Amino acid sequence: MERTILQPAALDGAALAELKHWLGISRPNDDAALIGLIDASLAICEAFTGKMPLAQTVEEIIAPHAGWQELVSRPVREITGAAWIAADGTREALLLPTDALEWRIAVSACVQLLRPFDGRGIALQLVVGIADDWDSLPASLRHGVIRLAAHLYRERDRDGKAGAAVPASVTALWRPWRSTRLA
Repeated sequence: MERTILQPAALDGAALAELKHWLGISRPNDDAALIGLIDASLAICEAFTGKMPLAQTVEEIIAPHAGWQELVSRPVREITGAAWIAADGTREALLLPTDALEWRIAVSACVQLLRPFDGRGIALQLVVGIADDWDSLPASLRHGVIRLAAHLYRERDRDGKAGAAVPASVTALWRPWRSTRLA
């Protein structure tokens, strides 16, 4: 499956202000770099927990074959669109709800094609994420993201792998949110 973020979470407001406060930075000189560190920390949080922390609009492309297919993005809040992708790359919108797809949204979202499709796949547009915005993100996730971004900022000029691992204090904050799956 391919995933593309169509509408990322806004990080230039409360998230940036919280990180700057944590680091004791008052000037705007490093704002772009700090936003990049917050974004990287959110991606690491998602990789660790299996859940996207902040609401974003994403597109996932699934293969056009029968059977249930589990989506990569979690938690799915809403399915906003679907389109069939032809072999030449053109797209044809599928109206939602559709007679071509069956949805199952619980712990993880799954999609099943109800009729055969030729072409490259089906593009699904989804809104995913635990919280609507930074202020509504649960405290343990928010604090872990800030701690990790601050850690990355402080380790940016060090040589070697001293700062390569996620600090245990961060993973301890995120562990209750972690999804476990049987392989």
